[in-house]
Amino acid sequence: MVDLWSRAAKLAHPFIEGEGEGERARKLREVYLRVAENWVAEVDGHVVALLGLLENEIGGLFVDPRAQGRGVGRELVQHAAALLGAELRLEVFEANARARGFYERMGFKERERRLDEESGRQLIVMVRPPRPGLSPAAR
Repeated sequence: MVDLWSRAAKLAHPFIEGEGEGERARKLREVYLRVAENWVAEVDGHVVALLGLLENEIGGLFVDPRAQGRGVGRELVQHAAALLGAELRLEVFEANARARGFYERMGFKERERRLDEESGRQLIVMVRPPRPGLSPAAR
């Protein structure tokens, strides 16, 4: 999963020096993967996408560059929404136009902006309201 994250993160965040390696990779392995509820998508027995869920927040969604555009990211977001039956929240870098467009198509709306202390880059906080018919009881 760390290799998948590294390749996807480098593609998504070319504006962050050292993305996908070093200290950022260590934090993923030792912190984020341990505290998040992690879901993966597989194709032919190979992991092609990772979604980390922290309560109602998508802490990260990373899709193997070779599998992007095939619907696996959409399926993971829909899975998270069905599990929770509640508002979903996430943060996306303003400079990551492709991800912002994906999340907008998935029904997320901008709520606010903040500066990411680690990178100095602008983050957009986005939310997606619960869909009718989805409730925590449906889990």
